[in-house]
Amino acid sequence: MNRLLISAAHKSSGKTTLSIGLCAALHQRGLAVQPFKKGPDFIDPMWLSLATGRDCHNLDFFLMGREEILRTFTSRSQGADISLIEGNKGLYDGLSLDGSNSNAALATLLQTPVVLVIDARGMTRGIAPLILGYQAFDKNIRIAGVILNQLGGSRHEAKLRAVIEHYTDIPVLGAVHRDDRLTIVERHLGLVPSNEAAEARAKIDAIASLVAVSVDLDRLLAIASDVPALPPSPPPPLPQAGEGGEPLRASRADPIRLGIARDAAFAFYYPGDLEALRAAGAELVPINTLHDKKLPEVDALLIGGGFPEVFMTQLEANSSLRHQIRLAIETGLPAYAECGGLMYLARSLSWNGKRCEMAGVIPGDVVMHDRPMGRGYVILRETGRGLWPATATGQAPAEIRAHEFHYSTLENLAPDTVYAYEVLRGTGIDGKHDGIVHKNLFACYAHLRDLENNHWARRFVEFVRKCKNQNILETADERR
Repeated sequence: MNRLLISAAHKSSGKTTLSIGLCAALHQRGLAVQPFKKGPDFIDPMWLSLATGRDCHNLDFFLMGREEILRTFTSRSQGADISLIEGNKGLYDGLSLDGSNSNAALATLLQTPVVLVIDARGMTRGIAPLILGYQAFDKNIRIAGVILNQLGGSRHEAKLRAVIEHYTDIPVLGAVHRDDRLTIVERHLGLVPSNEAAEARAKIDAIASLVAVSVDLDRLLAIASDVPALPPSPPPPLPQAGEGGEPLRASRADPIRLGIARDAAFAFYYPGDLEALRAAGAELVPINTLHDKKLPEVDALLIGGGFPEVFMTQLEANSSLRHQIRLAIETGLPAYAECGGLMYLARSLSWNGKRCEMAGVIPGDVVMHDRPMGRGYVILRETGRGLWPATATGQAPAEIRAHEFHYSTLENLAPDTVYAYEVLRGTGIDGKHDGIVHKNLFACYAHLRDLENNHWARRFVEFVRKCKNQNILETADERR
């Protein structure tokens, strides 16, 4: 199982752009490249997926156990010629003092060589102690090579190569000069999503061409192939029990039509979660909140995260769909909304001095700010008032791990608002709560992942199925 982990000396070293370029360049050679991203992230994986033609999957120590990470990596790598993991932040950065959730820890767990990206602007001889320090800090980490980035020209490159060759035993695998064609526009949450960039494919091709002539791909592939076999991972645990204590099972005879907002405004979904929804019996029916005038016939709605503030004028203009969504939820249609979806279902959205009307389901107003209002990992505890809880009847309240990243706040909520979660770590809606419950709507700032400690997709579909069956029974009673 050929594999590499692309990390960096520090954040904002150009690691993501180079990872996209490497994935695309190897894919253009005819190789099946399986991308992974360490940590919680929607946007980078979208670019990596587009660059390779394969869904990018996240590996996360906070949300996943070590066995689940190993199992995910090995199973998703099946059929690939090479697996490429893009790290987050610097090689040794992480939440814990001992580095147990760092990129280095992931490289150790997966026995994967590391390629270190170094932003070398303004550096010459000083690059040597930097590399030597990274080597010496953890002898278990195999730094197999470096890619020099943001170089000032051929003279700068020659100096750096001479210094590295003289003082270290680390090979220089590539040298990338400063070039505006390598720039991907950024906004407050990071790179502009690939689904939103009209010229994303052309941008990826341009980056791949530059990377292909700047990086020794053959040597990179040789390093990726010089790896030990990974140990077999144990099978996943049995499915969690439902509220009644019985395992939840998908009913293929009773499929659920799940309307899902998938457009430029809403695109933040984990591929594994969508797979879990389908496995639970949901048929995903795409909805374009910017252009669709009519809500299709569906049994439930899913509105994920995204950038509704960027498209709030278009969202407001599509009043027909907004009104239909509000009416459907108010009359009992089950719905789940995360972050951007919560913002869309609120009464209004204000940003840069402009206010737009939203769906008006949640009686509150969203206000955008210039800095993050909630950022990072969260730990939530169920209040017992949720619609599809993880806690079985009679059990202690479950604690849910998730993540959040929002620049907005939800204001003017009524004091009697019902919440599904207490916030033990993080911000949520008001610093204390998250997960608004209204009719059959569940809306939160937190982004859930369907993993072994929280199979939310199965519980949500089962809840929708119960609602659907109840409506069928009520309709039959009315006809009688």
